[in-house]
Amino acid sequence: MAEEAVSEVPMEVVSGNQAEAEDSENGISKRPREEGDDAEESEQKKAKVEEDEKSVEERRIESEEKLEDQKEEKEADEEGKESDPVAIGPKAFGSSVEMFDYFYKLLHTWCPNINLNKYEHVVLLELIKKGHTEAERKIGAGVKHFQVRFHPQFRSRCFFIIREDESVDDFSFRKCVDHILPLPENMQIKHDVNKALRGKGGGGRRQGHGRGRGGGR
Repeated sequence: MAEEAVSEVPMEVVSGNQAEAEDSENGISKRPREEGDDAEESEQKKAKVEEDEKSVEERRIESEEKLEDQKEEKEADEEGKESDPVAIGPKAFGSSVEMFDYFYKLLHTWCPNINLNKYEHVVLLELIKKGHTEAERKIGAGVKHFQVRFHPQFRSRCFFIIREDESVDDFSFRKCVDHILPLPENMQIKHDVNKALRGKGGGGRRQGHGRGRGGGR
């Protein structure tokens, strides 16, 4: 009977047990293989996380580069606008500093109490029309001549208007230029200093760009 019971055990079971026994003898088991699979899966996950992080960093860098490009384009556009020439009568100026230098040189090279010639007359008249906040009042009955004179209050050179009715008034070319194209801060008239000078009855020279005040109101 015992022999019959033994003979009834399926061959598949015997083969399976034998295979497991052989694997055990060879130092191979299912557990290490499963741990190896887990390690491989962990490495894959880690690689995926690193790849995702890299993608996020790349997107961040691309975004920053795009913003930087947009900023540079905007600055280039602004510089282009600033460099657009501004016509003052027959003259064209590329910047407020260039415009300032032209009138400053004219003010300090023209002989005092002599009528300016026709060309400068047209340029100065256009400067007042475009740059003075009270152009109509300054022009009045019409401008007969422009002259360079020493301002009685500030003791410095200044442009003066001689109107058709022979009335006389001064004006600040610096303020006109700044109104047309803003001057750099260090070249603008400081109103508090202006008031102080008037309160003291004038005198002295204004600071800014190492030049005189540009005269007038």
